Amino acid sequence: MKIRTLLLLLALAAIVAFTALNWETFLAPSMLSVGFADFQAPLGMVMLGLLTLLALVFLSFIVYLQTSVLLDARRHARELQSQRALADQAEASRFTELRAYLEGEMQAIAARDTENTRALVSRIDQLEATMRAALDDANNTLAAYLGELEDRLDRNDNRQPGTPRRLDH
Repeated sequence: MKIRTLLLLLALAAIVAFTALNWETFLAPSMLSVGFADFQAPLGMVMLGLLTLLALVFLSFIVYLQTSVLLDARRHARELQSQRALADQAEASRFTELRAYLEGEMQAIAARDTENTRALVSRIDQLEATMRAALDDANNTLAAYLGELEDRLDRNDNRQPGTPRRLDH
């Protein structure tokens, strides 16, 4: 139990005890004035009635405040839920945009990779053709040198008959 509730119950118990102990005095009639008229009534009962009326007014005010706070809390909860849903949709939209961007970038990278591969294959083919041409030139040159060497050897064989043919490297 909260301390406020305990204090309120103690105050209410004190009022009830005070009223019970002084009940005869509460019921004693006396002359009362309300400013424009005078009348005779028990002052204690009038004061007790006013106290009860004031307590009911405060109780209804507390109920009104609690109700308005609950309604505001529910309204805020609904607004918070709608904002949360809106944020989730925005987040999903950002993820979709990011996915589209990444897919576009990946396609661009794949296109550049394909183009680079084509350029590399073309360059390799060109270098291969150049190498084959150089190799053919080297073969022709070597064949020419070998042919010249054979001619020289044949000429040497013709000059010196009976000498064995000898190849030195």
